[in-house]
Amino acid sequence: MSVQRHRTQLSRRLACGQRAARFMHAALCSIALGLIASAGHAQDASPEAPVETEASLVNLSIEELMNIEVTSVSKKKERKQDAAAAIYVLTQEDIRRSGATTIPDLLRTVPGVEVARLTANSWSVTARGFGGVFANKLLVLIDGRSVYTPLFSGVYWEFQNVVLEDVERIEVIRGPGGTLWGANAVNGVINIITKKAADTQGLLVSGGGGTEDQGFLTTRWGGALAEGAAHYRVYGQFFRHDNAGRAANGGDAEDAWQGGQGGGRIDWELSSEDTLTLHGDAQSLDINGQTTLNFLDAPFTRDVKMDADAATWNLGAIWRRVFSDDSNIELAAYYDGYQRANATFEETRHTFDLDFKHQLQPWTNQEIVWGLAIRHTQADTDGSEFISFDPERRNDQTISGFVQDDIALTEKLHLIVGAKIEHNGYTGVEVQPNLRLRWSPNDRHTVWAAISRAVRTPSQAEDDIRLRALTAAGPVGPVEAILQGNNDFEAEDLLAGELGYRVRVTDELSLDIAGFYNHYTNLRSIEFLGVPFVEDGVTVIPFEAFNNTDAYAFGFEVAADWAPLTRWQVRAGYSFLDLNVDAPAADPVTAVTESDTPQHQFFVQNRLDLPHQVEFDTTFRFVDRLSSLDVDAYVEMDARLAWRPREDLELALVGQNLFDGGHYEFAPSFVNGVPTQVQRAVYAKVTWRFQPGGKH
Repeated sequence: MSVQRHRTQLSRRLACGQRAARFMHAALCSIALGLIASAGHAQDASPEAPVETEASLVNLSIEELMNIEVTSVSKKKERKQDAAAAIYVLTQEDIRRSGATTIPDLLRTVPGVEVARLTANSWSVTARGFGGVFANKLLVLIDGRSVYTPLFSGVYWEFQNVVLEDVERIEVIRGPGGTLWGANAVNGVINIITKKAADTQGLLVSGGGGTEDQGFLTTRWGGALAEGAAHYRVYGQFFRHDNAGRAANGGDAEDAWQGGQGGGRIDWELSSEDTLTLHGDAQSLDINGQTTLNFLDAPFTRDVKMDADAATWNLGAIWRRVFSDDSNIELAAYYDGYQRANATFEETRHTFDLDFKHQLQPWTNQEIVWGLAIRHTQADTDGSEFISFDPERRNDQTISGFVQDDIALTEKLHLIVGAKIEHNGYTGVEVQPNLRLRWSPNDRHTVWAAISRAVRTPSQAEDDIRLRALTAAGPVGPVEAILQGNNDFEAEDLLAGELGYRVRVTDELSLDIAGFYNHYTNLRSIEFLGVPFVEDGVTVIPFEAFNNTDAYAFGFEVAADWAPLTRWQVRAGYSFLDLNVDAPAADPVTAVTESDTPQHQFFVQNRLDLPHQVEFDTTFRFVDRLSSLDVDAYVEMDARLAWRPREDLELALVGQNLFDGGHYEFAPSFVNGVPTQVQRAVYAKVTWRFQPGGKH
């Protein structure tokens, strides 16, 4: 190692240590501020705590937080305390007081989830490693509707513009969820659950703007039908986000975006046993993009303007019948469509899902959940000289069934076993078994362990893509790198072991600790075929997708909830990840993924309820450096100051990324646009609620 390289590494380590020290200092100052502010009005007898609106979870005790019912772990209602998985819940109160305006930004304060903003309109969101804009090991659902795209087995996060005021909670599972949710729930599941229409009655108007979120407006109305047997809501929203900071290539960012969306929901009590939910949304987006694509780094680069127009639409219907306290069924049908077009290709996709679930308790010591599902997706693509798909139209079907049995071996010890069998058009039959053990010696302690298999089935891109985009000047003429799909691409495989401990230490403090070891096989590799050829006077260097990469990861996550005073709550989380990737020598891309996810992450949130209906909230975050992408570690702070002069009116001022004027959070490691800086931002927001009859 050269002296210069040693000095560079040493300086980076010192910088990282300084940022960590800065974070700890800021976090400690924030806690001290909370102590001072709380002590200043601890003796105030006036009942001026925030007003509860729309069934929000305000000032829940630690016991109540741990008793929140969740459904994502077992596809049935259970206490968060009893869940045999690494689960974290963001309540509506967490969402409101975070100041975040997008789903990815909300997920920054979930232990074990890595979020990085690449441009103003694109994010890398993953859990327990393997980040990137095309991250493909995380399943995301909105009210049970899967929003991952079979194009690359990932999520278009810019499409997921849910009205945040209408979200009841977000349940995040770190670790495999394939037994219940199917292929692609490899490293985690994010389930976004919106409120029932009965909980969103009356008028809501929420709007504002600032330096980055230049303007946003949401209006929503909820009412009753059929003499109160049915409730509905309809909404419309608009937003515009400015260009981000400077681009990594030295130019100005050109990544502003804006969109409008509308939709509604009806919840209908058909009888004492039957309920029906109907919902739907439609959206239009105008997305600007950066101008440089990268493939295998320079010299294989080409400037392409990546402005995109997009539209999304979806419909859903869910029927539930309760036969008895021991038996109920649910039948759900979803349609999801979108169209996205830019300079490289155009994609139109239609997806239909039909899901059936039955929960029953045939014996006093067993509770069984089983179900069947069918998915059909149709894709139409129109390529360009850069990206094309063969065939351009593709229809794929997936048929699956699952069963999971929760067996009470004793009153305190439960064995949970299950499996999902799924047939897809790429690799045939895949089996994903799951074995979990949960021990709860009392209401304060839960210990759980699990071993699971999960798979990620091939995407359309890995099977059909032909990427021929990135020309460089060679010694004897133009040279291009071409990446082509592989019709024999296999499913990626994960075998995971997990161990967790959840404890209510005191009435004011709870801890949630989860550790894991993941062994991945058959991961995607992008390999040089080793036989260049000449086509139309251009020397072509061919690459193809294979399954020759293995990896293992181990780490742990810690989450803490602390309520030292009635008006002061603290949430904190730390995650550690050690990811090691064994890629073939012919693959110049995959090996760097072991360091494109931060090894250390840490956050502290403070929520203070001050006198005179004032709220003051801060969030401090430390994110470790991404060495393979040359992205430095950073420390950031978000702050929110809100005042409720009346029960139905809230005025808020929010500052985001306040510690510096701009920083990079990610860089493209494969094919993507040029990253831009995440800037300091400030916005103001007004929220007004009105409910006929005087209840606000």
